Amino acid sequence: MAEKKWEGTTYGNGLMHRWLIRLLSVIDTRVIYVLAYVFAVTPTLLKPGFRYAYHFFHERLGHSVLQSLWMAYRNHCLFAQAVIDKFAMYAGRHFDIDLEGYDHFLNLAKQPDGFVQLSSHVGNYEIAGYSLVAEKKRFNALVFFGEKEEVMNNRQKLFTHANINMIPIKPDMSHLFEINSALANGETVSIPADRIWGSQKYVAVKFLGREAHLPIGPFQVVAIRGVDVLTVNVMKTGTRRYKVYVTPLPYDKTAPRAKQIEEMAGNYIKELERIVSMYPTQWYNYFDFWNQ
Repeated sequence: MAEKKWEGTTYGNGLMHRWLIRLLSVIDTRVIYVLAYVFAVTPTLLKPGFRYAYHFFHERLGHSVLQSLWMAYRNHCLFAQAVIDKFAMYAGRHFDIDLEGYDHFLNLAKQPDGFVQLSSHVGNYEIAGYSLVAEKKRFNALVFFGEKEEVMNNRQKLFTHANINMIPIKPDMSHLFEINSALANGETVSIPADRIWGSQKYVAVKFLGREAHLPIGPFQVVAIRGVDVLTVNVMKTGTRRYKVYVTPLPYDKTAPRAKQIEEMAGNYIKELERIVSMYPTQWYNYFDFWNQ
């Protein structure tokens, strides 16, 4: 079985990241895109991630061999663009953002209670951190503990002015206490929900016609505290444009906890399936998602 542990690190070292930020402050992002296609994307074509992307397009979406190979290549190019766009924001560049369902976020942001945002490895979720900001409600984002120092430093610079706090996922599971404290204080917590991390416990769902496993932790957090939950997906629609989809995930708060988790996970995977169907080349999961 392919390793599914979440390792949300950004490719490269600190020196590379600093130079990329400097270049993006003076060079059009499209120039960097082309360089990435040649020097970053091409070497990945022989790695396992490309094979899993190909199987996704060929076996799950039913495309031909040639079309699946092309779409897997486009998928890797768009992933490179997403990473470059993140560094472009660190360099001070801005993107045009379209919002769908933003009223759901605003309604919860006005309430005294905390709520949870569930994310996925599609599009460029970090853009949401600079777009969905509530002035009075602090936003807490779970991030990988081993992320590169340069990335964390630049995130902190941008987040400081947007009332955003980062909660590193740590081996000792202390991040769970920070999540609980944030929700108890009426704050927002953002959690990735499509990849196993920390505990290996999972909830089984049907995704694109085959059983897949989601981490049970994010749904347990919601059910234990009985808070409202949204799913947020940020999809690239142009060179300098993104569209943010905000969708509420209703669940019966009076049902037994196991039933609440099952209902939430089912609604979450339905929304993920909808987004992936609209933007198939922007789903960035380079492992055997279905244990095939």
